Amino acid sequence: MGNSLKAILAFVPSNKCQKYLLEDLEEMPVDKMVDLSGRQMRRLPLHICSFRELVKLYLSDNNLNHLPPELEQLQNLQILALDFNNFKALPLVVCTLKQLCILYLGNNKLCSLPLELRLLQNLKTLWIESNCLQYLPEVVCELSLLKTLHAGSNALRTLPAQLQSLQELRTIWLSGNLLSEFPPVLLDMPFLEVIDVDRNSIQFFPSLAHLPGLKLVIYDHNPCRNAPKVAKGVRRVGRWSEETPEPRKRSGAVIDITLDEKPLLPPAAKTEPEAEPC
Repeated sequence: MGNSLKAILAFVPSNKCQKYLLEDLEEMPVDKMVDLSGRQMRRLPLHICSFRELVKLYLSDNNLNHLPPELEQLQNLQILALDFNNFKALPLVVCTLKQLCILYLGNNKLCSLPLELRLLQNLKTLWIESNCLQYLPEVVCELSLLKTLHAGSNALRTLPAQLQSLQELRTIWLSGNLLSEFPPVLLDMPFLEVIDVDRNSIQFFPSLAHLPGLKLVIYDHNPCRNAPKVAKGVRRVGRWSEETPEPRKRSGAVIDITLDEKPLLPPAAKTEPEAEPC
C-alpha cells in the first residue's frame, strides 16, 4: 500500500505530498547523496533540485520518462542513476550536468543518444545495457575520458571505427548483442584490459595476442570454431579457454574442455569505482 500511495502522490505537486515522497528530506544530506530508488515515481520531486551541492543522485527503478529542467541546477552532480525506468529518450537536461563522471542509463527504452551527450567530457563510466540500441551511437566516441562502457543486451551488430579514439577506454562489455564477427575496431585498441563478447554470434576469433594491455577476454556462448589467441598471462573465458588457442584433436574428434564459471560479470547492483576520483 505504501508504494502504491507514493506512486499516486508523485503526480501531486503540493508541498505536503512532495515531502511525503522525500520522507521529510528537507535539507541536503551530509554525505551529499540522495537515493530515491524504487519509489514508483513518475516525476522527480522538484525539491531535490534545490540541493545544489548534491554529488550523487540515485533514481533507479522508478517509472520516470522525463526530468524537469530545474535539474540543471545540480552542477556538482558526479553520479546519476536513471536505470530501470521508462526513458525512450535521454532528457537533454542530463547533458547540462558537466561534472558527471558516472551515468547509469541501463534497462530503459533508449534507441539512440543525443548529440548533446558530448558535453559530458568528465564522464568515465557509461551504462547503456538492456536498451533498444541497434548501433552504438557515435557520440559515445566523443567522450574522451571514458574508461568503462557497458553496452550489453542491446541489438548491436557492429561498432563504429571512431571508437578507436577512446584511448582511455579500458573495459568494454558487449555481451548479449547480435555481433556476427569480432569487432575489428577492438583490434586497434591496445589499451583495452577487459573485452566481453559473451552471448553473441561470432564464429571466428582473430588473434588478440598483440594487445599489450589485455587481461581478460570473455567469449563464451558464441558458435565459434576457435578460441582467440592471447598473450601469456591473459585469461580467457569460453570454449577451449584452458587449452591452446585451438581445440585439441584426437583421431579426428574435437574434445570439449570443461568450462570455468564466468567471472567478472558486470555487477547486478551498481558499484562505484574503487579508487576512481571524479
